[in-house]
Amino acid sequence: MLVGVPKEVKTHEYRVGLTPAAVREYVAAGHGVVVEAGAGAGIGASDAVYRKAGARVADTAEQVFAEADMIVKVKEPQPAEWRRLREGQILFTYLHLAPDPEQAKGLLESGVTAVAYETVTDAQGGLPLLAPMSEVAGRLSVEAAGSALKRHSGGRGILIGGVPGVKPAKIVVLGGGVVGTHAARMAVGLGADVTILDRSLPRLRQLDELFEGRARTRFSTIDTIEDEVFAADVVIGAVLVPGASAPKLVTRRMLGSMQPRAVLVDVAIDQGGCFETSHATTHADPTYECEGIIHYCVANMPGAVPVTSSQALNNATLPFGLALADKGLAAAIENPHLRDGLNIHRGQVTNKAVADSLGLAYAPAVAA
Repeated sequence: MLVGVPKEVKTHEYRVGLTPAAVREYVAAGHGVVVEAGAGAGIGASDAVYRKAGARVADTAEQVFAEADMIVKVKEPQPAEWRRLREGQILFTYLHLAPDPEQAKGLLESGVTAVAYETVTDAQGGLPLLAPMSEVAGRLSVEAAGSALKRHSGGRGILIGGVPGVKPAKIVVLGGGVVGTHAARMAVGLGADVTILDRSLPRLRQLDELFEGRARTRFSTIDTIEDEVFAADVVIGAVLVPGASAPKLVTRRMLGSMQPRAVLVDVAIDQGGCFETSHATTHADPTYECEGIIHYCVANMPGAVPVTSSQALNNATLPFGLALADKGLAAAIENPHLRDGLNIHRGQVTNKAVADSLGLAYAPAVAA
């Protein structure tokens, strides 16, 4: 199979679908790889490095999309890319379709077979291709909060860890999954006053043991969310419903009861966000103020650290990508974990959570 790697075109997105090391693995497995010129510039990988790894370098994205049997990307395809996809081609990337009906329409009309990183599963019921970027985003969320808290950025003027004799920032993490755990790790490490809310008692017990009293845990209800959010300097939204839109846990009405110039960091923005007042921002203009509260809602947070992110992502995606390259659609039908990742196939939505979120018909994928 010929695998294509176009350059990412989303604003300030520097990651790349395949690193040179991953290209070597595809080539060693007998596949061809065509990479758009400059695709690896964000991670410091020149075209010469890709050629040395065994790839052919194409001058334009149009060439890559026209020639490749499978496209491997990082972020969801942008409108110009939808029009380059075709029936019989496999797209392997993050999609986050639930809050993005326009993208879903574009992919459905293209006839492409689209496998989404974020809904691929593993034997333990986890999301192995979402996890590495969730780890990065969770850690970055605290860095983003620290920056947004500074007075010149519009925040409250509070240092996350405080200093001796001055209390630290109060950080509330909504969701105790991968993002929430890594956010809490960073916040605790900086000396913040941290509380994690989740609706799973087994998970709360795990977190309680993990943090050994350095972070509090509370069962998530409307009352506890309000209690914690109203007192917080920072709220990190880290709630995930696989394939579906994120629940709105902080409403516009609640903002009026929060601490003035508190910070909301919505890591769930790729899935529509878990704050009612969230809308996607970019690294070029990451924050905005609404009702006196600072919102940070960058939709591709890990793109800010592309070397770390690309390596972590490729480590996770490589075995699944090789399986798709080896067997094509059959891999996504036969492998239950790849089948969970199959979102779109020949004009139909093949993931039930995605279909339900978009209000579209669900059609289980079957072999051609």
